Amino acid sequence: MPTTQAPPISFDDTAVAFASKSDAELRKMYALFAAMNNNVLVKTGGGLMKTALKWQLPGTKFLIKKSIFSQFCGGETIQECIPVIGELGRYQIGTILDYSVEGEGSDKSFDHTRDEILATIDLAHRSTHIPFSVFKVTGLADSALLEKVQAGKHLTVTEQASYERAHARVDAICQRAHQYGVRVFVDAEESWFQETIDNLAYEMMRKYNRESAIVWNTYQLYRQDRLEAIKEAYADAKKEGYFLGGKLVRGAYMEKEARVAAQRGYPNPINPSKQATDDLYDEALRYCVAHVERISICAGTHNEASSRLLTELMQEHDLQPGDPRIWFAQLYGMSDNLSYNLAYAGYNTAKYVPYGPVDAVMPYLLRRADENTAIAGQSSREFLLIQKEIRRRQSR
Repeated sequence: MPTTQAPPISFDDTAVAFASKSDAELRKMYALFAAMNNNVLVKTGGGLMKTALKWQLPGTKFLIKKSIFSQFCGGETIQECIPVIGELGRYQIGTILDYSVEGEGSDKSFDHTRDEILATIDLAHRSTHIPFSVFKVTGLADSALLEKVQAGKHLTVTEQASYERAHARVDAICQRAHQYGVRVFVDAEESWFQETIDNLAYEMMRKYNRESAIVWNTYQLYRQDRLEAIKEAYADAKKEGYFLGGKLVRGAYMEKEARVAAQRGYPNPINPSKQATDDLYDEALRYCVAHVERISICAGTHNEASSRLLTELMQEHDLQPGDPRIWFAQLYGMSDNLSYNLAYAGYNTAKYVPYGPVDAVMPYLLRRADENTAIAGQSSREFLLIQKEIRRRQSR
C-alpha cells in the first residue's frame, strides 16, 4: 500500500482557480469569454482584427493588447512578461516562456530565434519561477530541409551547410540549458519531419542528460505510434545511460496530418477517435510513471481526467506531489481550475506563456479564440467556470 497521501484536490474549486483575479479582472474575463462563445463573432472578428492590423488602423493594436492578447499572452517581449512571471509565481505556478513568432526562413531569422531562446534560458537561470524553456526546431531550421533529411534524400553542399548551422543552433540552446541547469522542451511538429526532430532531441539527451533530464522531447499522443516511440526512447536511454525527458500532449496538427496523408497516399497517423487518443495518452502516463527512475514527464494537458489520473498514479507509486521528475502544464489564460488547484495541492505546475509582437502572435490568439467558442449550443468550460466564480462571490 502506498504511504503517500495525496492532498484533496478539486478541479471545480473556483475560489482557488481565480484567487489571483480581482472582481474587475473576473468581469473582464467574463466579457471576453462571452464574446468568444459567439461563433459568428469569433469568425468575423478574427478576420477584422487581421485586416485592421494589416492596414495599421489607429487603436487596433491597443485594443487587441488590452483584450484577447492580455488574456493569452505574457507580453510582446521577455521584459513585458516579468509581471506575469511574478504573479504566477505568487501562486507557486512556474512560467514557460514561449516565443511564438514563426521564422521567416532565413539564417538571420533563425539566428534571432536562437538568441531569443538563449535569453529565456538566461532569465530562467536567474529566476525561481521559470522551470523550463522551450523551442520549435522549425524556428531554427527550414521545415523543407528537415523533411528532406527525414526522407533520406541527398543534400546538396548548400543544404548540408544549412543543416549543420541548424544543428549548431539546437546544440547552442541545449548546451546553455545544461550549463545553467535549466530544463528545455523540444516541441513536437508535423509527422513528415518529426523523426528528424526526434533524432536531434535524442542526440542532445545523450550529450546533456547524463545527470538529469535537461532536454525533453515532446510526444503527440494523437499519433498511433507515439507510445511505442516513448518505449523505444526509454530502452535507448537505459542502454546509453542517460535520462529521458518527455512532455506528453495530445496534439496540434490533426486536420493537417489527415490532409497530407490523403494527398500523399499513406495511412493517416492520427488515432481514429478522440477516445483512442485519450486512452493512449493515459496509457503513456502509466508507462512513464512506472519508469520514473529513468523518465521525467510533463503532462501538457487541459484534460481533467488525465490530470487526475496522474495524481492518482503518483500516489500509487508512492511519489510526493512535489517530485521534481513530474510536472503538469497548461496554457496561460486557460484551465486555471487545473493549474491553480494542482499548484495549491503542492504539485509541480507551470503555464505556457506565449509572447511576441501582437501581429506575429495573431494566429495563436485566433486558435485560442476558436477553442473557446460554444460547441453544439453549450458554453465553453472556461466561460462556465467564470460564471460560477462570479456567482460565488456575489453570494458571499
